[in-house]
Amino acid sequence: MSHTNTIAKRKLRSSYITTTVSISLVLFILGIIGFLGLNTQRLSKYVKENIGLTIYLNDDVKPADLNKLKKLLDAKPYVKSTELITKEDAAKILKEELGEDFISFLGMNPLSASINLYFYSDYAQTDSLQAIQKNLAQYPQVKEIVYQKDLLTLIENNVNKINFILSVFGILLFITSYTLINNTIRLSIYSQRFVIRTMKLVGASKSFIRQPFLTTSLIIGLASSLIAIGILYALLFLLRNDFAGLFFYNQAEFYGILIISLIVSGMVISYLATFFAVSKYLKIKEQELYY
Repeated sequence: MSHTNTIAKRKLRSSYITTTVSISLVLFILGIIGFLGLNTQRLSKYVKENIGLTIYLNDDVKPADLNKLKKLLDAKPYVKSTELITKEDAAKILKEELGEDFISFLGMNPLSASINLYFYSDYAQTDSLQAIQKNLAQYPQVKEIVYQKDLLTLIENNVNKINFILSVFGILLFITSYTLINNTIRLSIYSQRFVIRTMKLVGASKSFIRQPFLTTSLIIGLASSLIAIGILYALLFLLRNDFAGLFFYNQAEFYGILIISLIVSGMVISYLATFFAVSKYLKIKEQELYY
């Protein structure tokens, strides 16, 4: 009898290990997709907030009016920051780029003062910038407004495509992974079907029978999540130098969202699969237990 119990315990332990490994691998892949998805959003936000819009001003605008206009623009809810470039600053920048003093050659400074506007990412959209451009064009000091419309459109289209692909792949993977994990947990519960039947025969309620299995499922889900997070962290740590300029590694909020999502996903998947598996054997007829 003790030998039989030992074998049963080994099989049960083996099924728990198999379930934990299966969930861990699935969560690891989901973690990679989540990492790429969140980084795509952050990278898009970073690029959009650094594209900017340039306002070229009339030559007769006085320095005091320039500063006044800059302060007025700083107060706009959609403006993240502004950068004032005077005629002298523009000449100095161009001189450094050309490597020669073009003002001495021309005898004048043909450049205009300008203000670079940088927007919050929510406003750095093609339609929003068109409306902002029309509004700014009404200021009497403004001569011309320029921004990289084609680049912004390209970023929006590519980000939408990447998000769509990652979302579809993530949903398909989640469905597939749930099916695989569900089958693994069903096999684990299958080995304990007679225990469930015995508890039912002695009058135990369904909730009472489910409770130990559901508690174990939450523990397995949590353990699987921590393993997946550990593997993912190790991988990102090893690749940190290769992708330092592409991905955001030093964002506590970003990693917090990813970690919480993996933990919740692991526990929910494990819990639901166990719940339905136990429910099946609570309803099964006695003669079906042997098949």
